[in-house]
Amino acid sequence: MTPTPLSVLAALAHRDQSDTGQYIDMALLDVQVACLANQAMNYLTTGVAPRRLGNAHPNIVPYQAFPTADGDLILTVGNDSQFRRFAEVAGQPQWADDSRFLTNKLRVAHRTELIPLIRQATVFKTTAQWVDELEAAGVPCGPVNDLAQVFADPQVMARGLAIEMPHALGGRVPQVASPIRLSETPVEYRRAPPLLGEHTAQVLQELLGLEGEEVAALRKSGVL
Repeated sequence: MTPTPLSVLAALAHRDQSDTGQYIDMALLDVQVACLANQAMNYLTTGVAPRRLGNAHPNIVPYQAFPTADGDLILTVGNDSQFRRFAEVAGQPQWADDSRFLTNKLRVAHRTELIPLIRQATVFKTTAQWVDELEAAGVPCGPVNDLAQVFADPQVMARGLAIEMPHALGGRVPQVASPIRLSETPVEYRRAPPLLGEHTAQVLQELLGLEGEEVAALRKSGVL
């Protein structure tokens, strides 16, 4: 929850300047509403509730996933010059001069006409071909990867995002590495996820002060 660490950092900065601490009121509801972002502003400024658009952007077109010859591609054309470059890469330069698609505002208004045209074009190249050509043209895009592709990605592998840890039942189990990278206090991987009920006795002893015999009796009676 990004607002939480940001509010802590802001309070720490204030403390450094004023030597005064403060209470942070962080409500999950507030964060949820704030995360509505542009969808919330669309409603507040127009009074019109957003409709379902799947992964498409309500204010930018084209800005969504498209099928390719071997998968899917996320295309995020953020302005008119990018759209012109995209149209050229797609082999459809006339799109950029079409009166329906000249500006982003017009493309949003004519979304239902433009999106099918793009879908018809994107299926003729592989995802990798699109990414290579669009990146060279300065058009933001990216592949839609499944998890096998994610963990085979060279950068994911270089960052060591898949690790293994010894398990209580023997052998080693795969885990996702922590994204937190600290130079002075790096993350330590001390133990694998616990077995079901592995720490039940320990918790009951530490929190309730139960003795081993009492825990055993609870197990025998079926309470645990």
